[in-house]
Amino acid sequence: MTEKSAPLVSVVMPVYNGEKYVAEAIESILGQTFAGFELIIVDDGSQDRSLEIIRDYERSDDRVRFLRQERNMGVSAARNRGIDAARGDYIAFMDSDDVSMPTRLEKQLSFLQENPEIGALGVRSKIVNHDTKSLLSVRGGPPTHTAIVVSLFLGAVSLVTGSVMIRSQQLRSVGGFAADLRYGEECEVYVRLLAQTQIRFANLSEVLYVQRIHDSNKSSHSPPVTARQTYAYERRNLDGLWDEVPDDTLTRFRRLGNKHRLNWSDRRAVKADLKRLIESLIERQLVDPSDRPLLIAEMNRRLEQASPRLWQMYCHWRRHHFGPGKWEAAVWLD
Repeated sequence: MTEKSAPLVSVVMPVYNGEKYVAEAIESILGQTFAGFELIIVDDGSQDRSLEIIRDYERSDDRVRFLRQERNMGVSAARNRGIDAARGDYIAFMDSDDVSMPTRLEKQLSFLQENPEIGALGVRSKIVNHDTKSLLSVRGGPPTHTAIVVSLFLGAVSLVTGSVMIRSQQLRSVGGFAADLRYGEECEVYVRLLAQTQIRFANLSEVLYVQRIHDSNKSSHSPPVTARQTYAYERRNLDGLWDEVPDDTLTRFRRLGNKHRLNWSDRRAVKADLKRLIESLIERQLVDPSDRPLLIAEMNRRLEQASPRLWQMYCHWRRHHFGPGKWEAAVWLD
């Protein structure tokens, strides 16, 4: 890639002590069916052979750009360094221990070009063990903007960041990731994008990304996150919507996002919380007012998942008897 021909997509890959898997991650990007990209690899102070491996790729492929941080500053700072250096109209993220399927960039770029209202796009992911031979699960956020936004505020999986492609102008306008956070930084940047740019999100339903679970994953060597830190992060996300965020609301949202069962009292309380959330999202134009029925349906779906089994059976019967539209309206009003 010459300086005169700027790439359309910049792939940003932070690396920290990734010698075991980084070559496979790099190969999965260099082997993409879409070729008009640059791969910006930011080494975050690695102390293993990562530096040597990355430099070999930099010498052999002019699409690879290598940046090095002399000391470990964290994944957010590394991503921000790559974002600052990116030349593409779109930025795609890639984790150094994962694998992108060959058509990932092509399909994401095509979708974003055909849907200019969408600012950030994720895909579904296969979760595998360290040697990628055992499939553990398939993960992916909901496909629509409305459901993704609800998931963001409930702390549930909404976008797998390593699989995301985003319009670079929107990401730069909010300053990238919050480097001061060591927990929840990925969800936080999406909430900030939503509040400041009114971005719209989507997820492709196709599996185009492979996430590897192994002993050196970030979550396995990071210090444990305290309940106080969790509350601070979740309150930070809601501060832009509400003047006051009660601890009880944060607890209920977390339980709902984790699909825990709720007793009748908590169910009624979290329903009031969700109504307040929906009205705030509409009032601040973070979702389209015409999406209200979708928001109500998403609220009811989550409430039903968290309800006692007998109530779930009753909901199913009512929905079948009265039809989805009338049933959703009735649950919203009760």
